[in-house]
Amino acid sequence: MMRNDFFYYLLLLVLTVVDAWLLAHPNLIGQITIFWYDHDYLETLPKAMATVAVTVLVALLISLLIRRALSGSLAILLAVALLAICGYAVFQTYMRFSTGANQFMGSGFKTGAVLLPIILALIFGKTVLDLVATKKPKKRR
Repeated sequence: MMRNDFFYYLLLLVLTVVDAWLLAHPNLIGQITIFWYDHDYLETLPKAMATVAVTVLVALLISLLIRRALSGSLAILLAVALLAICGYAVFQTYMRFSTGANQFMGSGFKTGAVLLPIILALIFGKTVLDLVATKKPKKRR
């Protein structure tokens, strides 16, 4: 179990670094868009890294809170709801960056934008699996 957790957190670390790098390196149109809409949190690699890392850490903390503070069906329901929200965010982000002016921001930036909700879905998906795997069966009378 501990070995699986090590690889899980290592995967999250690698995905976080890759996502930050992709978001920090848009093409010229993407750079203009970031400047125009004042998205200064994506201007440089350190700022993008901090943005993505804080988002991932908050999701991990929420996941930990769900596993520790809640129990049974409520924990599973909340984790599944968060997973569904992340799935919806993946779809919305993909659609947003496939149409309009955003489609010209560069494939790397678009991939980075879609990768963040995928990372969050990975976190909440693992939470659901962990909760279902550790759910204690009801005793029969």
